[in-house]
Amino acid sequence: MARLSKNTLRTVRFYEEAGILHPIGRTEGGHRVFEKSQLERLLWITDMREAGMSLEQIRELLDMKQKAASGGDAARKATEALRVHIEELRSKIDVLARLSDDLAQTIEAANACLACENAALFPKQCGECGRLNANGPVPRAMRVLWGVRDTKSGGS
Repeated sequence: MARLSKNTLRTVRFYEEAGILHPIGRTEGGHRVFEKSQLERLLWITDMREAGMSLEQIRELLDMKQKAASGGDAARKATEALRVHIEELRSKIDVLARLSDDLAQTIEAANACLACENAALFPKQCGECGRLNANGPVPRAMRVLWGVRDTKSGGS
């Protein structure tokens, strides 16, 4: 399970102890044995955790059907909870896309500094050499990392 899901043995044990994974038994050597459905469950949990969902939120989703009064009740609660998570994911995707673009632009801007040998301006006056903003506005990450202003767009 750990190898197939790219988790650690400790993580698999933790989820078992937390009642989230359920082995069907153990081998003679003491290794846990899981059904294939438990691997699928672990992969889903791993993805949800990677997406930023808390273990408690995941547990609530996993328990939702058993705690509901009917199939309709379970479906209503699940769809509402999933809609909330979808909106949270879409917000994160927007931030990640924006950050990815900014970091890619920062790599391009930093490439302009690869040949820098100007000891008079480096490191305190990097923005004054003209290399950084020769190709347009200086990306935010570059402004932050290099401590420079974007003189082309008037940014500070």
